[in-house]
Amino acid sequence: MNPVFYFLLGLTAVLAVTANAGGPVLDTDGDFILDSGSYYVLPIFSGGGLTLAPRGGNRCPLYIGQEYSDVNKGIPVKFSNCRSKYGFVLELVNLNIEMDVKATICFQSTYWWVAESDMAIKKFFIVSGPKPKPGDDSSKSFFQIKKTKYFHNGYTIAFCPNDNDCIDVGIFVDEYGVWRLALSPTPFPVVFVKAIGIETSSKTMSERN
Repeated sequence: MNPVFYFLLGLTAVLAVTANAGGPVLDTDGDFILDSGSYYVLPIFSGGGLTLAPRGGNRCPLYIGQEYSDVNKGIPVKFSNCRSKYGFVLELVNLNIEMDVKATICFQSTYWWVAESDMAIKKFFIVSGPKPKPGDDSSKSFFQIKKTKYFHNGYTIAFCPNDNDCIDVGIFVDEYGVWRLALSPTPFPVVFVKAIGIETSSKTMSERN
């Protein structure tokens, strides 16, 4: 059959899916990000990729943080509940994010959740937790990916509990000097890089606390 037909069919499918959302999210190669794929989240500015680290003297739960060194790609992530029948991730649509790691010392899944406010420093950190289930509590695990117009294939991530009431996810240096993801008025511009083959990490956490 004519290749043009397949192109138009694919284009029609993309337009149908994205009618009430943004466009497909792209990686640094310009390819659609797939909900079956694994991707490093790398900062456009300074520092390395994402990691898992405890906080203070508690071994669990593990919080989502950022590596100091820009040569450390950290742990990749996976996306789910993307509302796309075609297997790719869309902008401006609620989804779940999971650290793609084989095991952790906390023996639980590593989906992103917004933790209760830390009253001492008045911050809502992003913490790893169980796979979200339908219900009111699962709204604390809804995030969206938003295109940033200032960088090629650059994006920011926002927490969107009610689909529209979004708060950016940024970087906060806590009292231990650890870079952690937290809700912030300042977004964290990132790009997504394919994790090739079996690059998914087997490490459980950063040595920092």
